[in-house]
Amino acid sequence: MSWIAETLAALAVALGLASASAGHRVQGYVEGEYLRVAAPAAATLETLAVARGHVVTAGAPLFALDRTAALAERARLAAAVAQARSQLADLLLGRRPEELAVVEAQKNQAEASLRYTESEMKRQEELVRARVSSPEKLESARSAYERDRARLAELTAQLAVSRLPARPDQIQAAQGAVAMAEAALAQQERRLAEMAPAAPADALVDDTLYNPGEWVPAGSPVVSLLPPGRVKVIAFVPEPLMARVKPGDRVGLRCDGCPAGLAARVTFVASRAEYTPPVIYSIGSREKLVFRIEAKPEEGVGLNPGLPVDVEVGR
Repeated sequence: MSWIAETLAALAVALGLASASAGHRVQGYVEGEYLRVAAPAAATLETLAVARGHVVTAGAPLFALDRTAALAERARLAAAVAQARSQLADLLLGRRPEELAVVEAQKNQAEASLRYTESEMKRQEELVRARVSSPEKLESARSAYERDRARLAELTAQLAVSRLPARPDQIQAAQGAVAMAEAALAQQERRLAEMAPAAPADALVDDTLYNPGEWVPAGSPVVSLLPPGRVKVIAFVPEPLMARVKPGDRVGLRCDGCPAGLAARVTFVASRAEYTPPVIYSIGSREKLVFRIEAKPEEGVGLNPGLPVDVEVGR
């Protein structure tokens, strides 16, 4: 059976699997997980606060779009909030003091008129009993008294109602208007902040995609950041080694000029085969099918995107 073993070994060499089968080493490269910072609105790029290759700290300004129209809209929405709050406060307080004073004066006038008509009615009653005045005059005095008493009751009720706030449904509607206006203002404040974003974390400025004065479409990245440690290793495993690789496995890393003992954790294993990786990273046959895997370097491992690496699988 020795001829079978020799034949298999020759076939492995022809397919480029001899080194992988012996040392379980496959080829790969380092890829960055970039943060591409964009703005939700289209505008002219006003300022660019960073430069490619520089390091920024979390919270540092990155760029700012022209916010002239957005600031004017915020002022309009702030005025709308103030108006809605004033209308709600007016409904809660009832009528103005000046209006209450008018109703109070009318009530005082009605009280004076009632006192007069009441005294006139009593006088007419005495005159009728003395047979000095006619019953018609007494009836007229009673009518005037009843009229003034009803008028006083009306003004008393009107004054009490004037001191009350608006109806509950009106107050609820005004409260809803205030909430809507405040939500619109908060949304505009967020929009303004997004038009002048800050760095979300300490990072290397990988690239700047626009220059000040250029028009930036909505959602188009302006700055590309690479935070420390946000890199992953892309490797391509031949089919015979797939049984040795699964998510969570620890794999070894080797690269030119790198210290010994580098390692990473497998985070992804492709379920479908593909052709060999780009020729600059592959040393095997182009016809050979491989499976893509991704691994996260362990803490403290600093690798630059684009760096070719050898990945030791099945450790």
